[in-house]
Amino acid sequence: MTSGETTTRDTAPETAAIAADGQVSTSVPFPEGAKRSAYRRRPTGESPPLPRHMERTGVGLLAASIALLVVSMVLLAANRYGRGISITVADTNVLAWLADVRTPGGTAVAKVLAGLGAWQLLKVLGVATLISLLVFRRFRHLVVMWLSLNAVLLVVIGLSAVVRRPRPLGIPIEGSWSGFSMPSRPVAFLAAFLFCLLYTLIPKGRWRQLGKLVTAVLVTLLGAAEVYLGVSHPTDVLVGATLGVTVPLLAFRLVCPDSVFPVRYRRGRTAHLDVTGARGEAIHQALSDQLGLDVKDVKPFNLSGSAGSTPLRITVAGDPDTHLFGKLYARNHLRADRWYKLGRELLYGRLEDEKAFNTVRRLVQQEDYALHKLHQAGLPVPQPYGFVELTPDREYLLVTEFFEDAAELGDAEVDDTIIDDGLSIIRKLWTAGLAHRDIKPANLLVRDGRLLLIDVFFVEMRPSPWREAVDLANMMLCLALRSDPVRVYERARRQFTVEEITEAFAAARGLAMPSQLRRMLREKGHDLHEQFLGLLPERPRPVGIQRWTRRRVGLVLAALVMAVLVTFTFISILGSDRLDTAVEASPACTNLEPLWLMAESVPSASMIPCLEVLPAGLVFNDVKINADGARFRFTRMTGPDSQTPALVAWLRPSCDLTGSSQVHTDEPGTQRFERVERHGSASTIVRTYVFPGGCMVQRYDPPADLRVQPADEARLAVGFVTRDELAATLEQRSGGRLQLDPEPRR
Repeated sequence: MTSGETTTRDTAPETAAIAADGQVSTSVPFPEGAKRSAYRRRPTGESPPLPRHMERTGVGLLAASIALLVVSMVLLAANRYGRGISITVADTNVLAWLADVRTPGGTAVAKVLAGLGAWQLLKVLGVATLISLLVFRRFRHLVVMWLSLNAVLLVVIGLSAVVRRPRPLGIPIEGSWSGFSMPSRPVAFLAAFLFCLLYTLIPKGRWRQLGKLVTAVLVTLLGAAEVYLGVSHPTDVLVGATLGVTVPLLAFRLVCPDSVFPVRYRRGRTAHLDVTGARGEAIHQALSDQLGLDVKDVKPFNLSGSAGSTPLRITVAGDPDTHLFGKLYARNHLRADRWYKLGRELLYGRLEDEKAFNTVRRLVQQEDYALHKLHQAGLPVPQPYGFVELTPDREYLLVTEFFEDAAELGDAEVDDTIIDDGLSIIRKLWTAGLAHRDIKPANLLVRDGRLLLIDVFFVEMRPSPWREAVDLANMMLCLALRSDPVRVYERARRQFTVEEITEAFAAARGLAMPSQLRRMLREKGHDLHEQFLGLLPERPRPVGIQRWTRRRVGLVLAALVMAVLVTFTFISILGSDRLDTAVEASPACTNLEPLWLMAESVPSASMIPCLEVLPAGLVFNDVKINADGARFRFTRMTGPDSQTPALVAWLRPSCDLTGSSQVHTDEPGTQRFERVERHGSASTIVRTYVFPGGCMVQRYDPPADLRVQPADEARLAVGFVTRDELAATLEQRSGGRLQLDPEPRR
């Protein structure tokens, strides 16, 4: 709460509860003259004043994504040789027609448009967005963006592994590609990057809507280019675009909604919510139904003094009109409280009452309860009038008295009466067994020559002596900002002992002082804290605030691990040259989908390598397949949890045989060449199998104590299947509707 909060409390009539006949009873005090109406209970099943719902576009995209995922997995994975073949045939017919009408000019334009999905461009978009979010300190948007992009990557890889759809079969492929076809990775990632950019950098409204239109055009152009070039099936593009749009859209609307975390470039705190539109109407309805108030106006009030809520001035109709003070709390304030307390625990260890709230309701209940306790103890705090619910467990509005014509302590003249009032507030807090925990100029108001206390969110019941001492020192420092330390010290001696004052300034340092108070002390130009220490008979020994616990150590380690993982993820993604992930399927000689994909990577190769029986100790790592060929990787177990590189094999259209000698081949239909590269005491055997239309290069690092011949171990790991065999199997599985290679153009 900030400056300004209600009318005189002593003359307020008791008019809050509503009797069974709908008339206002007199059990809870409310401001004099405020017009009241009957309380209205919301029936079961009726929506709250501000219902929580997703926009229609979000619901539609979610439904479309789920439908496409289910259809893709059921038809193209579980039934890939039945109805799944029919879908592929339909896609292939469209692609065959486009291939027949290709022109050199159209192909050149399509290749340029395909550059929209280039990983280099996506990296530029990612780095630019990352830097912008860091500059504008939108860390929540940054986290949601990082999670969204990783979620898109995981969904794309998972769906690709389940469906295992080769690139368009029997179609000349003109563009570059990597991995299986379903879903289209460039389309999915371009859509995801662009939508992350829109929801993190472009404010909601006209410009974002225009950005969505531009995004739709760019994604459509990329998808059309991929289809025209034969890189992807039409359904691959459709699924990729839907996933790339849906995941970030849902993430930002659910975790980082514009109503709570708006993208804006004018000055202001993210804690301050927009109270116009639907939320403004909900506030009026909630105050009318739940407190019986006839509200004329609700406006933000003194936002500069509040960082943990949205302060409001509520005008209530009456004779005359009166003002109430409101504090709007939402989920973003709850999360901010959690991060604030987590940060303090990481830096200093858990101090008193640092446990985060679980719900917004609990957060508001705490402040409402604290106000009642302070008011009951006779402290000059605003009269609490309860709180209303806007969205269950998400948004609540606390209503209190509004101190009219009050000024913050930092802007007021401070005399002995105000100094005595401030010190008396601390004495009453001690007597009541309470601590304010946020004594600063913004929370101390002056009206009619008396000091008032506001913003009791951090109030703690039965605090430690250290916390009580900190409140005293902070109050004395606040009073000295507008007066004199000697004067404040002398007035404090009338209510506190020297020992109590000494303990207070031994405890109040660093984190124990609110940030606003520390800033104003620096701006003062001289160290008031040091001046108070000089007034004490004996300089106290500072009280340490560091608290080391097993929980704090664990949290620090977890935070470091998370930071390393996030940094490594960004560096690995942004440092890679292309989005070229491993094919999520074993290229065993009986597993046809990855073998068909390899055949498409080198269309001229008459032999396709495949994975055979692995010798003992040799482990297959992965296979990457793209438009340039395929690569196998194997490692050797050197211990229970350790491996070393053993064998790498490439399928290529042509190979360099410089320095190699032809030897007897162990694979029919191939020629074999070998050379040995020595590296000190170690050596690498480079073996090349040449066959019509292609070759396979193996770089093999044998161990020194290998008991079998190196050629035997490598030969057992990688074998061959002929292209004709793969083509015949495909025609048989598809009933002659699909073929591996394009028909020669007439």
